[in-house]
Amino acid sequence: MHTASAHFISDLHLDSTDEPRCQILLRYLQGAARNAESLFILGDLFEAYIGDDDDSALLAVVAEHLRALNEAGTRVYLMHGNRDFLIGAEFAERAGARLLPDPSVVRLGGIDTLIAHGDAYCTDDLGYQAIRKQFRDPQWQAGFLGQPLAARRAFAEQARAQSKAHQQGVSMELMDVNPQAIEQALHLYGVGRLIHGHTHRPAEHEVRLSNSQPAERIVLADWRESGECLAVAADGEISRQVLKRQA
Repeated sequence: MHTASAHFISDLHLDSTDEPRCQILLRYLQGAARNAESLFILGDLFEAYIGDDDDSALLAVVAEHLRALNEAGTRVYLMHGNRDFLIGAEFAERAGARLLPDPSVVRLGGIDTLIAHGDAYCTDDLGYQAIRKQFRDPQWQAGFLGQPLAARRAFAEQARAQSKAHQQGVSMELMDVNPQAIEQALHLYGVGRLIHGHTHRPAEHEVRLSNSQPAERIVLADWRESGECLAVAADGEISRQVLKRQA
């Protein structure tokens, strides 16, 4: 029996089957996730994603466990992040999951809610936004996916190093969401609640819109030595659950 309407996770940044966060995910998918009617993964499930034809053990294991969750009765939804924007229809089918546009509106506990990865709202970081625009271009993606796997793996390693260097040279405030971008998104979709990841700054924020209407922004946690899911009950109550490895 489902005890929660929906679970939300993001920013797992999975890199191998051996790391703690992967083991936490597999245990979660076999256990607590099955209490939810739906699981929404809001981007950056993987640290890097080089195409659906990647033959790594990590993709195979994660897809297998997501499919098992779906077959157990929990609907699985995937959204692209800034690390795994190349997840395609083939992987989604293997995982028994549905790919959602970023952003999307879902109804949770009777409330229309905007869900997103979150990086599109970090508009103050102009350097990042320029790279994001390039990577999301269909022509660039087609050219990249046309390269051999080895070349794509090498590019991913280089991009990861460049990303770390960029983060070290930019303030946390600059990499956070822009308040005006948040307000514009809430107005555009006509909602009063946003759930997103990306910033690695889990919190609940009150948002005061220019029309004086109250709104809220809920930020998901990233995964490290432990994980976290956000649960939204059928009555709209929100809670966070810390996920750990088997003792």
